[in-house]
Amino acid sequence: MLDLLCVGHASFDITMATATHPGPDEKVFADAMQLAGGGPAANAAVCAARLGGKAGFCGYLGNDPFGDMQMREFGSEGVNTDFVIRGLYPSPVSQIIAKPNGARSLVNFKGNTPWLDADAISLNEMPKVMLFDGHEPLLSPRLCRRAAEHEIPTVLDAGSLHRGTLELAGMVDYLVASEKFARQWCESSDMEQALDELAAVSECVVITLGEHGLIWTRDGEYGKAPAFSVQEVDSTGAGDAFHGAFAYGLTLALDWRDLLSFASAAGALTCCKLGARPALPDMDEVQALLRMKESGNG
Repeated sequence: MLDLLCVGHASFDITMATATHPGPDEKVFADAMQLAGGGPAANAAVCAARLGGKAGFCGYLGNDPFGDMQMREFGSEGVNTDFVIRGLYPSPVSQIIAKPNGARSLVNFKGNTPWLDADAISLNEMPKVMLFDGHEPLLSPRLCRRAAEHEIPTVLDAGSLHRGTLELAGMVDYLVASEKFARQWCESSDMEQALDELAAVSECVVITLGEHGLIWTRDGEYGKAPAFSVQEVDSTGAGDAFHGAFAYGLTLALDWRDLLSFASAAGALTCCKLGARPALPDMDEVQALLRMKESGNG
């Protein structure tokens, strides 16, 4: 049985670190480059696997070199690929520019690759937890409803507001949203207001705020948690790591605040290296950062 099945987007990331962001008609030179698989659900699956979980990815990859490289990476990380659908449409590719302050810009190419059909896969055995990133808006709601029928916890990685995240927000057990999604949802930069509005559609909401930590509401209770202090290199993939660790942490039956710290540590560590997938931490790294926090140094 899988601990976690992550459903959604996989892309191949071409990440370059630059001293400055190029302006119009300007050419800049990269200080470093990283080539690796990426995508919210795909990275979440890899993160969970590195943390010791039995994780699987469900989504689309083309029969092209980018899809082949993704599959090899999944294999080397121990991620189950039984639910990967491959075809003649291109694999998504992302070009990422990472700045010295850890911020990043991203351009994604998907071509005319269609969404997977609602009946694209069959699950004979259910995982312990399901995570969705909303990028498969036909398939994900059906799997989410089936998970509910089997009382399997579901998590939404709500990175931005689009068809998939809009529909799944009120269906999942845990709505874990970025500041961007929260801002788009309530059309306001007031995150406390956004938390209240999201609480109207989900009993458990977490809004991640980057270096400002996170805020949450659960069963009518409200709280916040600070971010870990790390030397930030590239924030790409930090949200993916948070969601993967959060979903896997549910299978470990962690206390709520311990779960948030566990996920936050994974997200923070991902900011310490260039690229997303190469920076995803393992359990030893997460536990070391958590121990530093307990000692007052994190």
